[in-house]
Amino acid sequence: MALPSIWQELTAAIAEIPHSALLVATVLAVATGVAGAMLRRTLPYAGGMMRVGSTFSLAAILVLVVLQVAHFDPRFEMAIPELGLPEQTVAGGETRIPLAPDGHFWVRAEVNGVPAAFLVDTGATITTLNTDTAAAAGLEPRRGGMPIVMQTANGPVQAQVATIDDLQLGNISASGLDAAIAPNIGRTNVLGMNLLRRLGSWRVEGDTMILVPGTGEGAE
Repeated sequence: MALPSIWQELTAAIAEIPHSALLVATVLAVATGVAGAMLRRTLPYAGGMMRVGSTFSLAAILVLVVLQVAHFDPRFEMAIPELGLPEQTVAGGETRIPLAPDGHFWVRAEVNGVPAAFLVDTGATITTLNTDTAAAAGLEPRRGGMPIVMQTANGPVQAQVATIDDLQLGNISASGLDAAIAPNIGRTNVLGMNLLRRLGSWRVEGDTMILVPGTGEGAE
């Protein structure tokens, strides 16, 4: 990775710290560990306890981050609902999406009842909404969630993870779906693999993408 890209991601992450409880907790845990290491020579017991507390805090934060990332993947569906995160479901009937003149598959959908156009992107890990669509649909960042870094045409941006209570597209209905709220992506909304993988199948036949709800992972 080029140095400018690394610097952009680093500055974006630092700028996001005050807006994320999990990032604030991470910084405090690291600072506690450093302070504990400095105190060990003069106050061994207190310093040791601070380092132990820091280690356990960082371990807990790591578990929370892993759970958030795992929630994007339907292979973890059996465990995730039991850990307090919303269950993601996709149901309904077959939906066909014609190829648009620009060479992409676009679908009209409703996010919590709000109409929105989505680009179907099989290269996107998570469904993504621009800030205007998210605001209109009443989406708010998940409390305690870890921001994710997304690559855009304007460089890396920090995105907050939210939950879509109800997503309707064609004959398909999804609920509890993870979605990223991303600034600086223009008016585009993206339908990602976290929804497509929860379909029974999806495929492209000629100039038509066919989405079929069911069980199991889809395939091209």
